[in-house]
Amino acid sequence: MPLLWYVAYGSNLHASRLDWYLRGGRPPGGLRTYPGCRDCRPPERTVAALIPGGVYFAGESRAWTGGMAFYDPGLPGRAAARGYLVTVEQFADIAAQEMYRPPGADLAGIRAAITTGRATLGSGRYETLLRVGTRDGLPMLTFTAPHRAVDVPWTRPAPVYLGMLARGLREAHGWDVARTVDYLAGRPGVAGRWSRSALRVVAGGGPPSDGESSSDSSVRVPVRPV
Repeated sequence: MPLLWYVAYGSNLHASRLDWYLRGGRPPGGLRTYPGCRDCRPPERTVAALIPGGVYFAGESRAWTGGMAFYDPGLPGRAAARGYLVTVEQFADIAAQEMYRPPGADLAGIRAAITTGRATLGSGRYETLLRVGTRDGLPMLTFTAPHRAVDVPWTRPAPVYLGMLARGLREAHGWDVARTVDYLAGRPGVAGRWSRSALRVVAGGGPPSDGESSSDSSVRVPVRPV
């Protein structure tokens, strides 16, 4: 079975979170049970990656509540990600579960995304496939929403969801708490909605300072489009 890199930038940065997509079941704290992949073997390799663009939070997660992480290649900077070396079939099944579709049928858009760099399979969340690079001669693919970050309202991610993302960043990139907080604090949907003290908690640091809550006022922080 041909291989490719599945590039995760949200909660699937955390390997144990991705395992629920591979093997199926309901993760602790989640509201959704996953059917799993046809091939439930773990990825052959994992690598840390930085891809052009940025991550923002929008919508409302049906699995965790709160905002969901999306990738916009047009945002300034680089997004911290993790590459999982999986089969094309596994990628199709992971993507199908993210799209709330049943796994089992290969997504026709995978070939189009590899060839042209983009394939939109629908208007919903995670229904746009993007090629974000090549590593070891194999394509690097991810999925996101069809819109730009500047086109939608940003929403605050739930603590359990952001905590998985934070642990995944530390696991994949070897970052300490301070660097993880610096990265998350600037993400649209987190900026102005999560205090740095509360981010330290979800990233594995100490408790919030006296008098400091888990969130700041809900304001929309401008992002400069590219």
